[in-house]
Amino acid sequence: MNMTIAWITARGLLGRRRSWLLLPMPVILIGLTAVGIAFDAPTIDLADGVLVGLGVATVLPLVSLIVGTGVLGSEIDDGTVVHILTKPIPRSRIILAKLAVASVVSAVATGVPMFVAGTMVDGTRLGLGLALACVAGAIAYSALFLALSVVTRRPVLVGLLYVVIWEGLVSNLVAGTRTISVQHYVIQFAAELSGTTLFGTTVSTGVAAVMAVLITAVGTWLATQRLRSFSVAGETS
Repeated sequence: MNMTIAWITARGLLGRRRSWLLLPMPVILIGLTAVGIAFDAPTIDLADGVLVGLGVATVLPLVSLIVGTGVLGSEIDDGTVVHILTKPIPRSRIILAKLAVASVVSAVATGVPMFVAGTMVDGTRLGLGLALACVAGAIAYSALFLALSVVTRRPVLVGLLYVVIWEGLVSNLVAGTRTISVQHYVIQFAAELSGTTLFGTTVSTGVAAVMAVLITAVGTWLATQRLRSFSVAGETS
């Protein structure tokens, strides 16, 4: 991984106007949790409706989508990626640097509020389990959305379709499709790590772990291969 590229990426990402979109969602998550507790909402309802329904199913993928498509996609759109491609740096190191930044930013932006909200609902262990699960989810989502940013010219639209249609609709109606749903990996990781019975999924921990690693590896490989073709075919000119 190239630390110079990682630093430039982080500075550019957090300096863009779109980075402000990362702030409202975590604040809303914690705010709704506080409101629910203030009105004595049942713990099971808070876990299912706020922690999973809002936190895992909405905040985590949307934050990861904004960040994952932004670390490289914006450079492709405005043509500045050509400056990176002219440097004698292996494409794999460029992608790994971009992935590291996307993963860290997404993990912090979602893991911290999920820890706070989970702790408010049912103690520190639930909060810690949710935070760690969000870290794993952020890495998988980041690899997926980073790959989309170099595969398609409309990565945000394609990413939204995946999040809304596949994860939000199909995977919740057809149990067999959950093995290709990052959302359900995160739910299972959180349930396993926290030992809670407040939520769960039909995907086993083993399958979730293998599939999360597979999605991360394939996304990283695909992004690397596609970036290599940019310099050869001159797509960034």
